[in-house]
Order: sequence, then structure tokens, then C-alpha cells
Amino acid sequence: MIGKNSLNSLGRRRFLEAAAGAFAITKIVQGRAAHARLILDSSITVAQSETPDSFSALKQIDAGVLNVGYIEAGPIDGPVAILLHGWPYDIHSFGEVTPRLASAGFRVIVPYARGYGSTNFLSNETPRTGQPSALAVDTIALMDALNIKQATLAGFDWGARTADIVGALWPDRVKGIVSVSGHLIGSQEAGKTPLPPRAELQWWYQYYFATERGREGYDKYRREFAELIWRLASPRWQFDDATFARSAAAFDNPDHVDIVIHNYRWRLGVAQGDPGLDSLEAKLAAAPQISVPAITLEGDDNGAPHPDPAAYAKKFSGKYLHRLVEGGVGHNLPQEAPEPFSQAVIEVSKI
Repeated sequence: MIGKNSLNSLGRRRFLEAAAGAFAITKIVQGRAAHARLILDSSITVAQSETPDSFSALKQIDAGVLNVGYIEAGPIDGPVAILLHGWPYDIHSFGEVTPRLASAGFRVIVPYARGYGSTNFLSNETPRTGQPSALAVDTIALMDALNIKQATLAGFDWGARTADIVGALWPDRVKGIVSVSGHLIGSQEAGKTPLPPRAELQWWYQYYFATERGREGYDKYRREFAELIWRLASPRWQFDDATFARSAAAFDNPDHVDIVIHNYRWRLGVAQGDPGLDSLEAKLAAAPQISVPAITLEGDDNGAPHPDPAAYAKKFSGKYLHRLVEGGVGHNLPQEAPEPFSQAVIEVSKI
């Protein structure tokens, strides 16, 4: 294991080479500038690219209740971008985004969320809660541990929700956010509202996880389950076995099942949250607006549940853009379309 203060051994040269090769085969259709609450309808068409795995050196640091495993790349004095993954994915979703941002001068931090990879709890007594506010607190704790005063946060799935929450509750710590599928802040109260049958069907796994059979099934078949979700959420993403296996190793974390099951049970109100987070949950229950600069992205073939961009545009009260990423792009947008995602991170720090 690499020490807390060890340097990333990959080197800037490797990132530059990887980024140059990927940039050459990806096309961006630039959209016009926009002001607050304006949805940018210009789409982006992408071509797939391949870059060797650059995440061969992990760092570890104590942050809050966790010892966090993370990748760091780029100049130590550059503007900070923190990239946040979702479920059931891991840091390798940003394998091609990281060198692009590093080559653009960013200090890039890519942490494993609680319950994934080499991130572990410091105490056996800490509740294994997966509620969204806990992951947001983890992000602030990581920033404090790394002496990062302000960062651009970018993510998808759970990671997008975390970026939204931090942007809403700690706006002074956020330069801007990139959120796949937009404003994802929710609450247990909001989760009580029934949806039309077709919409409820998309959340089948959430109801499965609410049962003990579902917990046991996920524990026993976590890799098979994850691969099914990958294929349903990104129906045209042609990932290979090695790509999946590389990420699936993160699900062997001893707390993974507890965190995932609690996350979805908490949303349905069938599991209690951490009482220490009640004050934050009360704020989030009001579905707060996000005032920091934001770019939201959506893939044109996202098979996972996601809101219509028009439904959340007014939740972003600061400078705001929305982009549709075309080309059969599904839920795991940073891995399927790394160039548009990277470009959004670069641009949101400037708008």
C-alpha cells in the first residue's frame, strides 16, 4: 500500500500521451454560452476511444470516519477536480477523464466511495450508512484532509447526487459542478410518492433490496448483479470482460453490501439513517437550489431511471448549461464518453 503522502508514480508525461491520443478521435460540437436557468440544447456526438488503465497507484488518507483510497494526478498546485463514481461502478469510470484533466492543468482526485475498493471505516462502531448526505460529508472530510479549500465536483449516479448535495449545502467549497442527470437531491419524504407503473418498474432493484432475499441475493451475486445493471443502464456500451472485472473488484470491499442495501432501503424509508445527519437531511428535504456554476449532462441512451432536464433546470439558480451527449451513450457517461465529460469539467470552472 502506498503511504499517505506518496507521490503519484504515473507521471505527467503518461497523462499527456494518453490524453493526446484520446482527444484526436473525439468530436465536440460546441454550444453557445448560457446564463442562469437556460438549458443548452446543442448536442455532443462522441466516438469511442481506448486508453490503457492509468490507475495503478493508489493513495490512502484518513478523512472523517474513513480511510479513503484515491487516485491523484496532475500538478499539485492546479485547480482541483474531484471525480465521484456511482453504483455499481468505481474509480475506473474516470480512467480516461483523469489524464485529460491532468493534462489541462487540474489536480485530479478520484476517491473510492465508502463501501468500495480500498476505502474502509476507521472504526467498527461507525454505522454503515449509505444515505446520500453521508457521502457528501465524506467528500467534505476528504477535502479537509487534503487541505483543499475549493474544488470542482463532477460525477454520475451516486456521485452526481453527492456533487449536487455538496454544491447546495457547502457552496463556498465548490467552484462548480458537473452532474450527469441533473438535480438528484431527494429525501425519504419525497420517496413516499408513488410513481406510474412504468417508472416504478425501472426501480425494481430498489424494492428487491428492501427484502432480506434481496440482501442475500446481492451479497451472493454481486458481480452478476452489477453486470446486469451495467447492461440495462447502458444498452449500447460494448464493454469487455476485462473492463468489467477491473471495476467489479471494488465490490469485494467488506462494507459494500451494507452500504448499498442501506442506501436503497433508506430512500424507501424502511431503514433508519444516522441521527448525526438529521440536520442535513432536513435541509435536503426542501430540495434546495444549487447556486454554484453547473453543467448537467445526459446520455442519449441512458437506460437507468433519470429525470427530464426540463424538470430540474430551475433548481440551478447560478450559471447553468445542459448538454445531451449523443452516440448511444448510456448511464456511465464519463467512461462511455470521456471527452464531453472532461470538457464540461474544464468549462464549468470558467463560466
